Amino acid sequence: MQYVIVDIETTGGNPTNGGITEIAALVYEEGEEVNRYHTLINPERMIPGFITGLTGIDHEMIQDAPTFAEISEELFEFLKGKVFVAHNVNFDYTFIREAFKRHGLQYDAPKLCTVRLSRKVFPGLRSYSLGRICEHLQISISNRHRAFGDAEATAILFGLIHEKSPETIYSSLKRNAGEAFLPPYISKEKFLSIPESTGVYYFHDKNGKVIYVGKAINIRERFKGHFSGNSKDKLNLKSEIHDVSWQLTGSEFLAYLIELLEIKNLWPKYNKALKYQSSNWALYQYEDGAGYMRLQVAKNTRPQQAVFEFDSHSEAWKFLMHKVEEFDLCTKLSGIQKAPNACYDFKINKCKGACCGEESHDSYNRRANSFLTSIQSDQKALLIKEKGIHPNEHSALYFEKGVFAGYGFFDENTEGQQAEHILGALQKVKHQPETRYILRAFVTKVNSSQIQVL
Repeated sequence: MQYVIVDIETTGGNPTNGGITEIAALVYEEGEEVNRYHTLINPERMIPGFITGLTGIDHEMIQDAPTFAEISEELFEFLKGKVFVAHNVNFDYTFIREAFKRHGLQYDAPKLCTVRLSRKVFPGLRSYSLGRICEHLQISISNRHRAFGDAEATAILFGLIHEKSPETIYSSLKRNAGEAFLPPYISKEKFLSIPESTGVYYFHDKNGKVIYVGKAINIRERFKGHFSGNSKDKLNLKSEIHDVSWQLTGSEFLAYLIELLEIKNLWPKYNKALKYQSSNWALYQYEDGAGYMRLQVAKNTRPQQAVFEFDSHSEAWKFLMHKVEEFDLCTKLSGIQKAPNACYDFKINKCKGACCGEESHDSYNRRANSFLTSIQSDQKALLIKEKGIHPNEHSALYFEKGVFAGYGFFDENTEGQQAEHILGALQKVKHQPETRYILRAFVTKVNSSQIQVL
């Protein structure tokens, strides 16, 4: 069996549109090098400055180098029929496969990753980057971040792996090993420890920082789904993930809610956007210096508690105008008119004169408070019973004014679980208006017997 140890340098970016600037391929058979291939490649596109800083390859070096089109058939024949080996193999393999595809060649080969193999054969190291593992094993790299130097070092590393544990290599080659989809830093044992249960999961980088938050009915199955395909984000995520953790919820409803809260709290780099529109506008109330209750529609960014939240400015404005007419409120004190003195409605006898002192603040505020009370009565709190994590357990989801406010888990056999007891034991959560959209999506799926209006 022949193995071809490969390393490439690229312009960066997505394998479907990035360019290869250098390739080195060393063929080994029975532990001996039997052939080699090495060339610079003109990528026919700009080489970013940071790539030149890393590799030393600039436009002057590659201007007379062949293009990939010019070497594609020769390289294809060189690689064909051999096991493709590389450090973090999915990066090199995908770049080369996509480059072949652009020139009408379908490349498909068994592949081995020396990161994954090293984790099995040399367990317990803090890092499995090529530089660190070569330093640990005292492998000299003659020209770091250049294709030939890195390929030579990878070949020596692969030889040490083969020498110490050839069975690891052979078992990894079996298609039924079922590990090909795994990121290089996630072991099969770690993958098998992921629960096939409902909850929220977290991907961590090498420093433990959360870089992605997701939710799933079956976390292990969803984990597998993340690493199919070759988009730029998927490949980057695959190379950056070093650990995975999770929080079980039992309920899909609760998983959606906690996922949103965690994304808003952590803002992981691979969660590019929330799936739910933010309530950008709100109605606020305050008392002015003369003792009159005032209302104002404004951006939902103030620290004070909003009276009501809205998806748009027009929705907020329409709601306020309707309530001003219903409760006979002053358009100026409600922020609808900006008149310097009395509002226009006072001049046509539609306003009682709170805006110009003709009506006392006590009289006016009684109507304004009636309006606020009506909102509160329309915004009943909800306590929703959902599935728990364990048998004979349920979860309780609490909403105030349509916004998620807390949750907890309770034994089904516990007697006397009145609403007061449950509310006192809930874990409170940060106010996030976007959770109202999740409530709207799920509440129709919940049996009415599981919903308690407080």
